[in-house]
Amino acid sequence: MSTADVAEDTDALTMGRRIRQLRTARRMTLEELAAAVDRAPSQLSMIENGRREPKLSFLQSIARALGTTIDALLEGEPLDERSTMEIALERAMKGQTFQALGLAPFRIAKSVPTDALKVMLALHGEIERLRDERAATPEEARRANVELRHLMRTQDNYFADLERQAAEILTAVKHPGGPLTQRTASEIAAHLGFTLHYAPDLPQTTRSVADIAHGRLYLSSRVPTRGDARAAVLQALSSRILGHGEPRSYAEFLRQRVETNYLTGALLVPEAHVVPVLQDAKARRAISIEDLRDAYSVSYETAAHRFTNLATRHLGIPVHFLKVHESGTITKAYENDDVNFPTDRLGSIEGQMCCRRWTSRVVFDVEDRFNPYYQYTDTGNGTYWCTARVEASSEGMHSVSVGVRFDDTKWFVGRDTPHRGVSKHSVEACCRRAPADLEKRWRENSWPNVRTPRTLLATLPTGAFPGVDATEVYEFLEAHAPR
Repeated sequence: MSTADVAEDTDALTMGRRIRQLRTARRMTLEELAAAVDRAPSQLSMIENGRREPKLSFLQSIARALGTTIDALLEGEPLDERSTMEIALERAMKGQTFQALGLAPFRIAKSVPTDALKVMLALHGEIERLRDERAATPEEARRANVELRHLMRTQDNYFADLERQAAEILTAVKHPGGPLTQRTASEIAAHLGFTLHYAPDLPQTTRSVADIAHGRLYLSSRVPTRGDARAAVLQALSSRILGHGEPRSYAEFLRQRVETNYLTGALLVPEAHVVPVLQDAKARRAISIEDLRDAYSVSYETAAHRFTNLATRHLGIPVHFLKVHESGTITKAYENDDVNFPTDRLGSIEGQMCCRRWTSRVVFDVEDRFNPYYQYTDTGNGTYWCTARVEASSEGMHSVSVGVRFDDTKWFVGRDTPHRGVSKHSVEACCRRAPADLEKRWRENSWPNVRTPRTLLATLPTGAFPGVDATEVYEFLEAHAPR
């Protein structure tokens, strides 16, 4: 048997502990065994602790001195409880968890109580469990998303506590109603004890960074040219208003993001001011997402989101919302009007392909990007009307659409549209399969190289906040903090 064979059959740590177990069972001291094999006690100690692997000839000498065989050392009786725990803790100290916590490995002396080893192993196991839980796989992320959407549906996407908090903040800064100005956003920051600072080197993984110790809020100096500067500030401040702490799970992280976006919308489009506007529009049968967007100087997506917050609670209108990437992938969805969205086996909508015949996909083929696109779609679940627009983002083009059941179309601008579509995806293959003649011609004569989403096979990044490089953030704060 060669040294390679020894390494293959058993690891040095286990073999070392078995040598120690046999030595102590025979009431031999380390010095006595070392003398019997003509080696220094320190050499034998390193072998027993798994820090050195003995050569085959030396292993034979140890076996003879212990009155046993090499096979007994390699494949003998199971280790006792103490030795098993020592090996487990030794391995744990060499693992990623100890390294991530900055804990240096230490020698497990005989004086360390067995109960202490049990506690350390239990704590290590719990930390590992929490790390696994927070390193949400795509499946776990989808489960969390489904649970959150169920909560939103049961509440008609209306959160009274968030509306109240938005109203309290607006009252504190004496906002008169109507569109929120950049100056008012700055006043909200000051009210919360923050000054605004724009930096060109904001960490790539963040939208903003709050220095809570010094009351400084950092945003990218590129934000004003790319989007709504007010929204960037308010999203950053919303987490402070809501008292968010470090998320303990991906589900909590997702919930915090929804709450942040909701509160931002409630500040930009205040409930007390907009509800009478929407009720008047309904009375005139002239509800328009575009009018809501223009009245409050927000993006079409923000206006659409805000409408879904208030439509059912204040107007009695069930609605659905979709955001679809130009590839056809659904990235955001909400419904309480029984529209039949495509789902996976977990019930997740996000990540599914939107039907090619729905308004959300058809709108990409419409040349007129200045005016909204309206369409009625007959589905296996009834007829729905939608209004949609296409907007650009850093990840490509997206369509944003809001829709209602046929009976509620009478309240909206665009109800007289001639555009009609038929989608049977809920009851048959619909557009999910290619036409038979095309499939016959190309099935065996084509091979597309799939552009796999980078997050499909990987787990979501772990850390205090999923996807954020903590070291980069801390280095940024260290560089910018006042001296």
